[in-house]
Amino acid sequence: MPSPTYTPVTPVPLARAVVGAVGSGAAAVALTLLVVVEWGPLIAFDRTVAEELHASAVRRPVLTRGTRVLSDWVWDPWTLRALLAVAAIALWRRGERGLVWLSAVAGVVAAVVVQGLKAVAGRARPWWPDPVDSADFGAFPSGHAMTAAVVCGLLWWLAARVAHRNVVRLVAWAGAVSVLGVGLTRLYLGVHWASDVVGGWLLGGCVVAAAVVAYERRRTAVEGALAR
Repeated sequence: MPSPTYTPVTPVPLARAVVGAVGSGAAAVALTLLVVVEWGPLIAFDRTVAEELHASAVRRPVLTRGTRVLSDWVWDPWTLRALLAVAAIALWRRGERGLVWLSAVAGVVAAVVVQGLKAVAGRARPWWPDPVDSADFGAFPSGHAMTAAVVCGLLWWLAARVAHRNVVRLVAWAGAVSVLGVGLTRLYLGVHWASDVVGGWLLGGCVVAAAVVAYERRRTAVEGALAR
């Protein structure tokens, strides 16, 4: 019995990917400016969310320990990067070298952007007299949130190009839970402000959308050249 074959598809049309890249990028820039100028309503919102969640984390040590396991191990940036590396190896073995290089470049760009913005924004993390966790470097944007958005977004897009529809659906659900879960765990542990997490999500979405745009434009150009 012949093995099934799956025709690669484009899960996001080029025009929609362009809109996504521009829209999420613009929103990220706007949020960064609000953070840098310490816009009052945003700071007040961040403080309210942080205080409420920290109080809950202090009252519920068992839940807090479980949250730390999720944040430090299951959804740690290196864990997610390792997952993307496994997917890249599988794609390389299938001969999808272009997709592998795209993933690698997107990951490097994301790392550079998040560290650069942390230095530029220079935002302090929440401080507590009774902390339940700790973290280093600047607060904005959240590296955990951005890494999750980039890795899960790329995994979904890569799966949509080469895998069965059921696999794509599973990756989409797992990715959505992971991206949301990463943000919530960082907030619950009191090491980020809400706008740090949102900023990470926006920047991650921008990187993924930009990667899709770059790949699809190159693919279209190559196909056009071969057709001539």
